[in-house]
Amino acid sequence: MKAVKFAQYGGPEVLKVVETEEPHPAAGQVRIAVRAAGVNPIDWKIRSGVMAAGHPLETPAGVGMDAAGVVDEIGDGVDSVVPGDEVFGHAVSGAAAEFAVLSDWVEKPAGLSFEEAAGFPMPAETARRALNLLPARSGQTLIVNGAAGGVGLAAVQFALADGLMVIGTASERNHEFLRSLGAIPVSYGEGLVDRVNEIAPRGVDVAFDAVGSGTLPELIQITGSPDAVITIADADAARHGVRFTSGGEGRAPEGRADAAALFEQGKFTLPVAETFPLEDTQTAHAKSEEGHVLGKYILTVS
Repeated sequence: MKAVKFAQYGGPEVLKVVETEEPHPAAGQVRIAVRAAGVNPIDWKIRSGVMAAGHPLETPAGVGMDAAGVVDEIGDGVDSVVPGDEVFGHAVSGAAAEFAVLSDWVEKPAGLSFEEAAGFPMPAETARRALNLLPARSGQTLIVNGAAGGVGLAAVQFALADGLMVIGTASERNHEFLRSLGAIPVSYGEGLVDRVNEIAPRGVDVAFDAVGSGTLPELIQITGSPDAVITIADADAARHGVRFTSGGEGRAPEGRADAAALFEQGKFTLPVAETFPLEDTQTAHAKSEEGHVLGKYILTVS
């Protein structure tokens, strides 16, 4: 099969489309014929080598963790799907390939395209995990730093569905979209604390930093306590007394099912910012590293 792999750490140029052996599912897993794969910041962080100490790889290594496609092989003990079912989920063998093995999956709603579905898995799990760990409860006010990215958008929509008031930091070009979801947008940068205080004079209960843009001190000031802030991206979290979650303390796979259910209710979307064929994975990674995208970059597999 064709798959995107890299034989050494480096920039996007190390990514190559190669011919490789097809993977097959172990017990409790399924294999899909991939139709689309999501591009997440964690993908290019792993590829670049910045996570090599804590995430060593055997190379050549596959690329990508989020995939959507059609089940074509089933491992022992799996009875929730049959060949031909359309699913999305977490790939263990590299999502940017013609075939991928999934360790967990959710049935794809009929009205959800493969491209959209491929953007759901990691953002949905990460957002649900962060909200669980805060914890964020109905009736509270939450601020999401980086609300227009994949994880940020998932957190915004989960929180709104859970009954929270949501403020989201984003570039002004993305404010109208956040308003359409029901969130209150606010601009990044100097004066953030004052702007949020004007929006929420009664205070903000909890904060989720999805981008690591150096705003933890402001989020602590906004919420009144480092215990009320969680981040998935700021390496200085411990210095500020803020919790950092990478999933090592346990994951929240139910986030994927939550996303599918809310999509069917018309309450969840992750826009596809742009699609790329496998052959253009280098370009997709380069654009993802630039940041400030509304939604998700997606790789398509014919």
